[in-house]
Amino acid sequence: MNTNQYRLLSRLCLLLGFLSIVGAVLVWFLAGGTTPEKQAYAERFGIFIGLWVPSFFALSTRLDRCAEARGE
Repeated sequence: MNTNQYRLLSRLCLLLGFLSIVGAVLVWFLAGGTTPEKQAYAERFGIFIGLWVPSFFALSTRLDRCAEARGE
């Protein structure tokens, strides 16, 4: 992989991290039903999606560092 590909993947992971935040909140509010069971499921599913955020941000940072190392 070349430097531009690393930078592109880094930006993509950063974008996916922010989209995961928005997606988690949307799932939490929109997937919740009227019963307590459905509301609990929506909350757990929103948390599950929210757990992706640190992974995407960490990947973004790592890929950016790889791009810098290859660019030198």
